[in-house]
Amino acid sequence: MTVHRARRLWQRYEPIHAITYFDSRSAQAAVNAGLKGFWMGYFGFRAAPMGRVSAGVVQATFANFAPSRVHRALPDAWSLADPADLVIARRVAAATTLRALDDQVEVAAEQTNGLLESMIAAADPLARPLFVANAALELPDDPVERLWQNCTTLREHRGDGHVVALAAEHITGPQAHLLIIAEQGLDEEMFLKARGFDGETWESAKASLTAAGLVVDGRLTDAGLALRRHVEQRTDELADDALEAIGPADFDVVLETLERTARVIQKSRVIPPSNPIGLPPL
Repeated sequence: MTVHRARRLWQRYEPIHAITYFDSRSAQAAVNAGLKGFWMGYFGFRAAPMGRVSAGVVQATFANFAPSRVHRALPDAWSLADPADLVIARRVAAATTLRALDDQVEVAAEQTNGLLESMIAAADPLARPLFVANAALELPDDPVERLWQNCTTLREHRGDGHVVALAAEHITGPQAHLLIIAEQGLDEEMFLKARGFDGETWESAKASLTAAGLVVDGRLTDAGLALRRHVEQRTDELADDALEAIGPADFDVVLETLERTARVIQKSRVIPPSNPIGLPPL
């Protein structure tokens, strides 16, 4: 099966972005900035480009977390740290990790930053709040910080599009997780721990998928598999416009260059092979 070019790109920039969720340097940077606990660090760091937004805005934008988990972190985070400071702390920590893992990451940054920025400039901003907020940030001079931010901005563009695709099919956050679990045989407890839903909400989502004929005995039905494929195909399509900004040869340069860094990250096991962001091995 041919893998959509937007998905191929995602598989390479996602590990670069995702170290901010898994590496201890990022967790410590959030604490050093004044935030309390892992989840306040997560929501404060990721939402910071949008400014002092409410918990409701973050819940709607991120789309896949229990509301109670978001409300425990926000708006309290904004009384402890300025979003502008969090933006800087986050990218500095990420760049520190990238340099620690990959001694050639500066070369990768030099080869790809301009091409990534061309993609960002061409990407459709409609209905993509996290993308727009990240794209509006002033880019740092440091090439590795810049690389991380560019990968993050493209990642949030794709992520916003994925939320659009889910919403179009009336798929809730818990249902989206359960469909992926059923498709890939993943650990439910990992998702419950990562996303914070209570047992009643989780079981209700399970029952709704069974009633709709999408999941039976923890496995996708043909209808469930078709729905999953449709959502992922639509996500790829909605991410594809950015790639029109560069030609095939430059696209291959981006893929090959980011793949080398992504493989170094995956080999380090900073990001666990089984993870709630659905990142497969290259």
